Amino acid sequence: MSDMAIFKGNALANSDLFKSLQQVDDNLLSGASDYTSRRISIKGGKFREIVNGDQVNVSKEDNMEIVIVNAATLSRTYYEGSYDPSNVAPPACWSHDTKVPAPEVENPKASNCQQCPMNVKGSGQGETRACKFQQRLAITPANDLKNVFQLSLPATSIFGDSKDGNMPMQAYAKFLKAHSTPAIAIVTDMYFDEKSDVPKLFFKPARPLEENELQQVIELKDTEEATRAITFTVSQTDKVDKKQPVKASAPVEEATQEEVPEPTKNVATKKAKKEVTNVDLSNIIDEWDD
Repeated sequence: MSDMAIFKGNALANSDLFKSLQQVDDNLLSGASDYTSRRISIKGGKFREIVNGDQVNVSKEDNMEIVIVNAATLSRTYYEGSYDPSNVAPPACWSHDTKVPAPEVENPKASNCQQCPMNVKGSGQGETRACKFQQRLAITPANDLKNVFQLSLPATSIFGDSKDGNMPMQAYAKFLKAHSTPAIAIVTDMYFDEKSDVPKLFFKPARPLEENELQQVIELKDTEEATRAITFTVSQTDKVDKKQPVKASAPVEEATQEEVPEPTKNVATKKAKKEVTNVDLSNIIDEWDD
């Protein structure tokens, strides 16, 4: 008999018993996955599309319109040594919450991040800190709401005040929250800071999503791709050899960072700026352009 003709016309093939036995096939396939890893790198001040660790496209534009599908909380990573693209390995220490080293770190540099010597100004290159903040986003291109990409923001793209309409991520998030606007409901224009010597991003609202577009990105939010994009892993670089000793180098976009202030928790006061609610997003964008 050829192919699977043995089961053709067999009533057993459609029975619940037969279907339950296919669990064995699932077990045989364990470990096999058709998952495609996609991320956007900002190495060299260019938007680079990385698929399964390989660079497949470099944008000629200095801005990119995206929708922020989901976001992780802040994390930290510390890499030993200078960057060596031929020997890329995981970080030596890392933290999921920026407070204490992750439980799986074999040789933590300190019991908590605040007292860590790698968190001291000057422990990194120049006046920077050796242990870097980062934040992972799950994003999708606004012109093609199908695939989810991971975007790992360096500290310089996260912290800082809004100046001349240019907002790092936390300033942008505060702006959206003040106007009761979910980031997932709008197109965000992200663009490079032309005055920065290292890759640094700013963000601003571009337009509201249409109803059908919003439905698309809501469906993307809970996909495996979106979950993986914001899940902390120690192999954020391309082609990481996990068999190499953890004497690693940072990704290019993290290797030479500007020093940024340690984030502080703002205490709300009565004089705090009044929150604006129920505002039409199109009016917000119009005001932003004035």
